[in-house]
Amino acid sequence: MNRLIVILALSILIVSCGSRKKSARNVDTRIKKEDVRATPKKEKESVAKPELIIKTPVITSTNHYIEVYKGIAVAEMKQYGIPASITLAQGILESGSGKGRLAVKANNHFGIKCHDWTGAKIFHDDDRAQECFRKYRDANTSFRDHSEFLAYRKRYAKLFELDIDDYKGWAKELRRAGYATDRKYPQKLISLIERYQLYKFDDKPSKRNRKAKKEYVVAIYTVVKGDTLYSISKKHNITVQELQSLNNLKGTELNVGQVLHIQSKNKK
Repeated sequence: MNRLIVILALSILIVSCGSRKKSARNVDTRIKKEDVRATPKKEKESVAKPELIIKTPVITSTNHYIEVYKGIAVAEMKQYGIPASITLAQGILESGSGKGRLAVKANNHFGIKCHDWTGAKIFHDDDRAQECFRKYRDANTSFRDHSEFLAYRKRYAKLFELDIDDYKGWAKELRRAGYATDRKYPQKLISLIERYQLYKFDDKPSKRNRKAKKEYVVAIYTVVKGDTLYSISKKHNITVQELQSLNNLKGTELNVGQVLHIQSKNKK
């Protein structure tokens, strides 16, 4: 009897231990599954969509080029004071009426080279083999850069002393200021303007403006030690607010060597 009781007791103990081990295994498994569900799935890396690029129009002739781009040239004239006839003539000459490689591949209508350019680039044979030229996303950007290229460089300041309808004077001064190395550059521009009557797009200055010339000359100024916005504004006869607006400045801090766009009154 005692032996039978011992055997029954051992049997109960073995079954109990087995159940505990099985239960422990189930708990461990359950925890592992919960850990997996709690871990977020790795999301796919988002790929930025390419920027929308305006399709370059296929130009069939010089007259077609003028028809397509005259509106932009006139708008730039009203904002920057550059004759539309000069802008169009330069565009026609430099881009081959929009058919040249720089215009087609890079939307560069004015043969502007890289210089301090940090944007996209294209390499093209010009005065030397494989020179660096600016590349634009669309033609509008090229026309705007052309306006700023002339307006914000001191060597072109004399252009803005000329009447808006003096296309001959503008053509000659562009060559003198170093825009092109071709000695016949002024004659080529003048010939295009007169052949296609591009002068009809130019504003006609009033009698008052003819006498006073242009009230403003756009130029640039490099900050030197001791300069403040106030001192620079006094030197160039403009307000601090105008300086901030021209250069997108929110505060008044300046750095030595910083280049500022200046729109100074021409007292002469």
